[in-house]
Amino acid sequence: MRQAKKAAPAICRAPTSTIASAGDLLALQAGQDTLRFITCGSVDDGKSTLIGRLLWESQQIFDDQLLALEADSKRHGTQGKDLDLALLIDGLAAEREQGITIDVAYRFFSSPKRRFIVADSPGHEQYTRNMITAASTADVAVILVDARLGILTQTQRHANLVSLMGISHAVLAINKMDLVSFDPDVFSAIRSDFDKLASRLQLEHTATIPISALRGDNILERSEHTAWYDGPTLMGYLETVAPSSSESERFVFPVQWVNRPHPDFRGLSGTVANGRVAQGDTVRITASGHTARVDKIVTYDGDRHAAGEAEAITLVLDRDVDASRGDIITAADAPLEVTDQFEATVIWMHEDPGLIGRNYELKLATQWATASITSIKHRVDVNTGAHESCRQLAMNDIALCNLALSRPVAFDSYRASRTMGGFILIDRYSRATVAAGLISHNLRRAQNVHRQSLTITRKDRERQNGHNGKVIWFTGLSGAGKSTLANALEQELHAQGKRTYILDGDNIRQGLNKDLGFTERDRVENIRRVAEVAKLMMDAGLIVMTAFISPFRAEREMACQLIGKDNFIEVYVGTTLEICEQRDTKGLYKKARAGLLPNMTGIGSPYEAPEQPDITIDTGTTPLPDAVRTLIERINDTP
Repeated sequence: MRQAKKAAPAICRAPTSTIASAGDLLALQAGQDTLRFITCGSVDDGKSTLIGRLLWESQQIFDDQLLALEADSKRHGTQGKDLDLALLIDGLAAEREQGITIDVAYRFFSSPKRRFIVADSPGHEQYTRNMITAASTADVAVILVDARLGILTQTQRHANLVSLMGISHAVLAINKMDLVSFDPDVFSAIRSDFDKLASRLQLEHTATIPISALRGDNILERSEHTAWYDGPTLMGYLETVAPSSSESERFVFPVQWVNRPHPDFRGLSGTVANGRVAQGDTVRITASGHTARVDKIVTYDGDRHAAGEAEAITLVLDRDVDASRGDIITAADAPLEVTDQFEATVIWMHEDPGLIGRNYELKLATQWATASITSIKHRVDVNTGAHESCRQLAMNDIALCNLALSRPVAFDSYRASRTMGGFILIDRYSRATVAAGLISHNLRRAQNVHRQSLTITRKDRERQNGHNGKVIWFTGLSGAGKSTLANALEQELHAQGKRTYILDGDNIRQGLNKDLGFTERDRVENIRRVAEVAKLMMDAGLIVMTAFISPFRAEREMACQLIGKDNFIEVYVGTTLEICEQRDTKGLYKKARAGLLPNMTGIGSPYEAPEQPDITIDTGTTPLPDAVRTLIERINDTP
């Protein structure tokens, strides 16, 4: 691509030499640091225009981009005959049609002093998750305010989120000063209001700059219209601000890959999350507790004596230790805490609700574990910071939660380490990322609760019973015949001398789960409790039959993993909805059709049929004796 040679638009001064040209980008020295910053603020405060201005004056707009910008400015621009620089950033068709930013746009540019990665984040409340994504890697936040409007609700929201995400520096850019005649009193009043907001949020507010992104005032060069202002230009600030380093100085190294190009070399590859490491240092593998000495530090450019934060390296240890992807290496004398329960701020990012008790996959650095939300302490109103009662999470909700994991993981607080304190939650079925989380502190239960060793084991009980314990999980619509099948199967197994028990949905709800209703949240908790009870009864050596609608695949998958695939037989009683409604033995469908049961599965609430059940039986077409025979054959074939 060629650098654009066309003249600047009427709204712009000619590009200055303060910013490096596109050719200069190729000559940047390796030692030049990179600053990541985010622009945020209320809708139409000028975020995209500001970034467009920086790109224009950096002479990093190419011929094809300029031609596209000219065409787009004629169709969608808001500046008359002049170029609309905001269109350089608002790349989505929906953004151009609405004149707002929806997605996060990243742009790169450089000055002789520093390289920059800037993220333009959306201002609308419904795109909070996009703004959180942009803020997660930023060192500085540029919060824009329209000089005519001052501090708005969305300004407060974004300042709150900037504080939440632990961004170390926030600069307030009061934009559109040209529309208030560069009035210093307007500037002073807005700065005073923001100072109060920053103090309440404990936000490190480091500068306030009067600018006009459209005209270029105080962007690169000091404006002649603000003789009363003696602070830095925006670029001057960005070139000199020193981002705060991580609060944690201990060496932390998540292993991404075991590097074995040939039998004589074994290295542990990854990126240093915190601290420094040098040849000769003694390090610890967190999971096993084994220690070793660093023999070599290998990089793309050759061996190094030492390496620091954010550097990609391969560690070669002086002896083979049990370490693989997902392990965390630390300095031997400064290990990380390990826990399976912690408190965290969770930002929900998906249309499906976040439910207490539902299992998700958690990724923390290179570690993976199954996780569930055990309690939601409160939701945070991002406009005011107020705490609100909450029982489930909706998209863009931010809440303080307790989480429990299937296994202990190494961690740090988010304030101390973004890498070791930040995590994501992934839906186990769809594989969609549903939430991001910021760890506050350990709940310290993993260290206080220990499994008691018992003399009599499951194998001893199974030997005495004369058969293995297992779980037969019946799922299907109400009226499909689950309880009838389970009852008939138990009679046959009992006749064979086997020890059995049925956990029936209606019976369980009269005792153990009598406190639960039929909302999606309660259905998830209902199945979680049943799965735990079924596992205990299987451990007693029983053949356990569960007859529950269990409408969601995620909870059935959770039950299968908890109990163990080898011990779990999923039986889909796939009787059609029409036949179930004709039977309607409990009169539930009639009530649901009359609007009296709004959460009836199959009518007002979805049923997610198994995709690969172990057995499928349609009681509308299969005689009961034949169905029982099929089940018995499968049970006998299973060890």
